[in-house]
Amino acid sequence: MNFRKSSTSAYAFHQLPYRIVAMAPLLTPREAAMRLGISYPAIKQWIYRGKLKAIKTPGGHYRIPESELDALLYKAKRPETPKRQLMRTVSGRNQLVGRIVDLRIEGLLAQVRLSIGGQIITSIITADAARELRLKKGETVAALIKSTEVMVLRV
Repeated sequence: MNFRKSSTSAYAFHQLPYRIVAMAPLLTPREAAMRLGISYPAIKQWIYRGKLKAIKTPGGHYRIPESELDALLYKAKRPETPKRQLMRTVSGRNQLVGRIVDLRIEGLLAQVRLSIGGQIITSIITADAARELRLKKGETVAALIKSTEVMVLRV
């Protein structure tokens, strides 16, 4: 901060323009690798080559903004589980994988906001479905889009 002498008080603050920026939650490279289903060394190479933007802490450690992973989630490798196989048999062709950025449950309904490739999709589902799927903010889920409806599946 800059100080300057003032006639009315000993010192007055010289106001500098500033901007408050909201930061996305940061992940360790290991957490990011787990979310994407890739190895820790692979994610470190992506950081070194500039394929993935990361912030370097004063201690020299890397932190990856959660929003950086959004564009890569659709490519994420997932283990072949019965849930994933079931999802592929659903007739909906548009299966978009994203991250839950907001979840509000009130009464009989739940509002689920997903970040998919930097875009936000909002889905209204029953509160029972949200509880049954055990949805939580920050989790990776898939949105099934069929006609005018968006369904949410746990992945």
